[in-house]
Amino acid sequence: MIVLSAAQMQAIDQETIKDVGIPGVVLMENAGWAVAKVVAERFSDKKRSGALVLAGKGNNGGDGFVTARHLIALGWPVTTVVLAKRGDIKDDAAINMAVLEKCGGSITFIEDTLTSSLSKFSNPGVLVDSLFGTGLSKPLQGIYAEAVDWINHLHVPVVAVDMPSGIDASNGQILGQAVRATITVTFAFPKIGQITCPGAEYVGELATVDIGIPAIVSSRSEHYCWGVNGTQARQWLPHRPDGGHKGTFGHLVVLAGSIGKTGAAIMTAESALRGGCGLVTLACPQSIYPIVASQLIEVMGKPLDDLHGEVSMLALDDINKLLQSKDALALGPGLGLGEETGTLVRRLIQDCPVPAVIDADGLTHLTGHCEILKRRQGPPLVLTPHPGEMSRLTGMTIDEIQANRVDTAREFASTYGVVLVLKGSRTITACPSGKIYVNLSGHVGLASGGMGDVLTGLIGSFLAQGLEPALASALATYIHGRAADNLRVEYGVSGLLATDIMQELPLAREALHQGVFNA
Repeated sequence: MIVLSAAQMQAIDQETIKDVGIPGVVLMENAGWAVAKVVAERFSDKKRSGALVLAGKGNNGGDGFVTARHLIALGWPVTTVVLAKRGDIKDDAAINMAVLEKCGGSITFIEDTLTSSLSKFSNPGVLVDSLFGTGLSKPLQGIYAEAVDWINHLHVPVVAVDMPSGIDASNGQILGQAVRATITVTFAFPKIGQITCPGAEYVGELATVDIGIPAIVSSRSEHYCWGVNGTQARQWLPHRPDGGHKGTFGHLVVLAGSIGKTGAAIMTAESALRGGCGLVTLACPQSIYPIVASQLIEVMGKPLDDLHGEVSMLALDDINKLLQSKDALALGPGLGLGEETGTLVRRLIQDCPVPAVIDADGLTHLTGHCEILKRRQGPPLVLTPHPGEMSRLTGMTIDEIQANRVDTAREFASTYGVVLVLKGSRTITACPSGKIYVNLSGHVGLASGGMGDVLTGLIGSFLAQGLEPALASALATYIHGRAADNLRVEYGVSGLLATDIMQELPLAREALHQGVFNA
């Protein structure tokens, strides 16, 4: 699913208007009519109470004027309130403001004293937010901030026109505060800020509608973001020929585990097999080898020299020999935080001869040493931090990261030449080239211990099966979330275990293969 930034959508609009010759007022007409249809169809029970259209002075307000006119034509009582002077309304918006008034629509203009002015409009059936669209780039202030706060306390359905006011359309950042919409009706393409957090939490249901952008324009638009739903993810599934054997589907080495952290190693290795990998070898400290070997019947094992229950530098030669005939490496879950382990991890990150995914303790040992990523000459790496690990890697606070996840992930991936999987709600996979994939599956039930180990094993599995790192990561993230979606009816969104997800992976993958998907 192609997703656009504000600038990319603006470029499409301008090409349609200037090069193709479709007037902007026509696009505005189509947009407002599409919003009116959604309001009328989805909230028919609110018709008697009517609609309040809250408009700004720009083109988004113009869309609101068209929406109001069509709702009136459909028999709805409509009140239109503009947070600007009449003289501030220009161009296509001014045309549609005049048309609305000539068709019997009443318009109230409010410049200040917002709360007292809006109090008489506090009982609509539906509120249409057409204050700001995709062009907003600075925090809301003054009467606009007051209006957003008033909307969010109104307790009525809210239909946002193109974008809930207060969200940066290009990265999902909340610009001071934002409208919490029931439905967002967006035009032509979804926007990045609508599918990435925190913006996605304000969008409600997202409806993408056609406003007459010609196919010749949309087909050649530049974009760098994809929303990963079932349709997209299915295209990336590795082919499994009927004549294949275990060697056909890759051999993954998992380097994980230490005293007290055997579960992480076990779940990572088993998840790789359940993701379709043909062979998995778990390399772990010899002191925990009997434990993991007793739990993993199908996984091969390689006990390694250890120090105080963690892998030691003496194991480096054995690890390198082990990797020579393998397809990928998963490194880090439960590996331990000892100093010697850190030295080993950094050597492997710099010199590993196969594609690798680094997680958990592996990321901790990378903290303060990210320059080694730039020195790496081998195949690409995948890093899978959660926000806390990302904070340690970058020196940013968790709040700073969560406020602008898109730009944070893109900058890190580009700077260090890695695939960066920034975990969390709407996990982002960022590529060195600037491309990003935003995962649309999963739910808050994934917020429990061990889920990252399962994801690491799954990414490693797809690396070993031959997918390039970005697609291996985006596909694994989707299937991981899809497994949680499948289990929601049985487990809800609390009490879901990582092992539940692990056992569901084959079914989630098969459903995707069969084209049965729900996200």
